[in-house]
Order: sequence, then C-alpha cells, then structure tokens
Amino acid sequence: MRLTPTLKAVAAAAVLIAATACGSSDSGGSSSSTGLNPPDLKAPSKLGKTEGQVNLIAWAGYVEDGSNDPKVDWVSDFEKQTGCQVHSKVAASSDEMVKLMKTGEYDAVSASGDASLRLIASGDAAPVNTDLVPNYKDVFGDLKLQAWNSVGGKAYGIPHGRGANLLMYNTDKVKPAPTSWSAVFDDAAKYKGHVTAYDSPIYIADAALYLKATKPELKIKDPYALDQKQFDAAVDLLKKQNANVGEYWSDYLKEISAFKSGDSVIGTTWQVIANLTQGEGAKVKAFVPKEGATGWSDTWMLSAKAKHPNCGYKWMDWIISPKVNAQVAEYFGEAPSNAKACDETSDKSFCTTFHAGDTAYWKNVAFWNTPIEQCLDGRTDVKCVPYAKWVQAWTEIKG
Repeated sequence: MRLTPTLKAVAAAAVLIAATACGSSDSGGSSSSTGLNPPDLKAPSKLGKTEGQVNLIAWAGYVEDGSNDPKVDWVSDFEKQTGCQVHSKVAASSDEMVKLMKTGEYDAVSASGDASLRLIASGDAAPVNTDLVPNYKDVFGDLKLQAWNSVGGKAYGIPHGRGANLLMYNTDKVKPAPTSWSAVFDDAAKYKGHVTAYDSPIYIADAALYLKATKPELKIKDPYALDQKQFDAAVDLLKKQNANVGEYWSDYLKEISAFKSGDSVIGTTWQVIANLTQGEGAKVKAFVPKEGATGWSDTWMLSAKAKHPNCGYKWMDWIISPKVNAQVAEYFGEAPSNAKACDETSDKSFCTTFHAGDTAYWKNVAFWNTPIEQCLDGRTDVKCVPYAKWVQAWTEIKG
C-alpha cells in the first residue's frame, strides 16, 4: 500500500492508495535495456484549440479543487485560465490506473512506474513533445528521460515529484546509531519484535539492494532485475527478517503511532513520516544508509486515445508550474520536480528537507520499477523473476 503521505491528504481523500511500484531502477537514461518495444506513436508538433475539458486519473492529493479543503485548490485557476474543466477520478492502485486508461475515457494519468511501463508497452500512453510543455525546461535534469518515463530517448511523460524510502530509528533505544540496512536485516534480532517494514512485494527490492552491497558474489546490478538465484537470496533474507518484525506497515499513521509508543524502534519510512513523528515528540532520526535506498517517482502521462489532448498538455504544464508544483509537493509530502518550485513553498526549508535539488542524494536512490522477465539490467543470458512471482513470494515471506 502507498498512502498519500500527508495528514491533510489522508483525511481529505479517506482512501488507501495501493501503489505497488513506482519509479525505476537506479540506472539513468532511457529504458531501451528493458526490451520494451512500444508501438510507433507520434507526439504532436504543435497544440490546437483547447477542447473545454480534461479527464484525469490521479493519486489522492494530486488534483485538488477546494472540495476537500477550501484552502487547497490549484484546479480552479487552471480552469479559469485555460477554459478546460477538470474531471478527475482518484485511483486506488496502479492496476486500476492501467485498467481505466485502457477505456479511452481519460486524457492523462499520474502514473507510477509499474503503470507507466505497462502503458507505454501496450500503446495506451502516447509519447510527449516536451517542447509543448514550457515548464518542462525547469524540471530537474535527473528526472528527465529516465527509465520509467522514456524509451529510446523519447519522453513518455512529465515528471511530477519523488521521494526516498529511508531507515528510521529511535535514538534512545537504538545505539549506536545505525549506518547500514544491516540493522533491519542481519542484525535485526537485536530489536526482535520491534522492527517494522514496508508492506508490499516491492520491498523485496530493499533486500536485494542490501545484498547488492553485502553479497557481491550474487552480482546484483539492479534490485528490480533479479534472476532466480538472486531472487531466492532476497526472499530468504526477508524470511529470516520476518521472525524479528513486529509489524509491516502500509498505513503510515500507524507507523507514527508505533514509533511514539515504542512498539517499533527501527524500520523503513518516508521523510514526511519522519517529520510528523518528530513533530509529535518521538525521538527518531531518518536517513539514507550507506548502501543507498529504494524510492518512488510519479509521472503525468497522456493517453494515446485522449479526446482532449490539448487540455491534457495544458494540465501537464500547469501541474509542474512553480507555484502549483510547490503546492502539490507540500500537500502530498514529496520533493517537487520543478526546480523553481522551491522558491514558492510556504516552508522555505521544504526543498532542503526533501532534498529536491540534491543530485548526489538521488543518485543513491533506486527508484521503484516493475520487474519483468526481460532483465532490466540488460542481461540477455538469463530470465529475471517477473512481478507476479514477487507478489506470490511476499505472501510466503509474511507467512
């Protein structure tokens, strides 16, 4: 499960968001190594007259018009300025996003990595002419033409925001201060019953990331591209960890409560959760361990069947415009994609806290991706374990 990571968004949406995977591997550049061979669709060379409306699929907290909170509204001004009336549907999972996009009834979607790759491969998502999105020029360079939003150097979306999966610990009860993910894997028995872990099959990648650094003989290059031997090693590590896990978290409000009560003293978290937990008086710290971390990134994608493509382009430009991107980032709890958004946040330290422009920080983040049989690391001599088997293994890991 992936919840919108702010108290406001959760209260407003009152839905659980199950994004089982979003983002990409830690290798930059185009995704040609994935073996994806999408249909030869063309992006427009120029925009036409706006169509009067746009139909969107989004995570809760991404398309706010003041109906959930009168103070949270970046849709109304868009409608006034463009004449495009916004109709949006909150999706509860990446699978739902893919299903809805296939209907042809929606113009754009705030896709997570597993959805984006599937939409590209099936021809449901169209390539995007970024020259027609003026604010794209100010998007952080390390979000452009990445493996989850491009194929062969062709953009298939507009980056929206990103976040990392951190290691959080109770500073009173976990000593000395940890520096490695070993604290929740090989050394987890020290905190038996008080370890917490993210409740999703994609968490297998966290184990793979740790093994990549600590078991070089496994030759793991990409935590989302695991052959059977590598996969089995990651699953085995997580089965051993299970004996020490007190709770797997999906509802981050429960994680905050667990760290406040002491039921959890160490485990995975998000920056926004760490901030809120500290704000409620818990003595915790969160950081990226020396092995790096997994993370997530979302992308606005245009439907290949869009009935209102011109309004769709206007929306993609609007949602990453500095002021709006700042509003969304603060409301949702993520690093904005537009560098100029950092001058527009109400909390002037927001972008520093969320490492928005810290290129070195993001180089240590392996963004979520959906494993497929064609190994994402480019290997052709073996088959990698596809995501469906990750789902099966996760059930076994949790017992």
